[in-house]
Amino acid sequence: QVQLVESGGGLVQPGGSLRLACAASGLTLSSYNVVWFRQAPGREREGVSCISGSDGSTYYAESVKGRFTISGDNTTNTVYLQMNNLKPEDTARYFCAADPHLRRAIQAMTSSKYYGMDHWGKGTLVTVSS
Repeated sequence: QVQLVESGGGLVQPGGSLRLACAASGLTLSSYNVVWFRQAPGREREGVSCISGSDGSTYYAESVKGRFTISGDNTTNTVYLQMNNLKPEDTARYFCAADPHLRRAIQAMTSSKYYGMDHWGKGTLVTVSS
């Protein structure tokens, strides 16, 4: 059974950092394209970042460029999202999804109504507040 489990969320002050983890079981993440999403209450889902399983290429939403870094660790079968210089507007539930097709991953990242990726996690809550 495939599972994606997110962790690392919490409460952090503005300007602080968090590292989120998306740990997989039942599949090898390095063979998949992984997207981190976030959704704040009352707002649409936003694609935050994507890492390609084939060549490690990375993609970022404009709102997080220069502050967030996505990376993969094959030894732990985990994709991380390092979030620096956090702002109150980064407050949201963050969740990951994986799919073998990059086209689907990019479409999900850019279209909040597309749910065609194969595997989804349930998320971890990030709150940025003083």
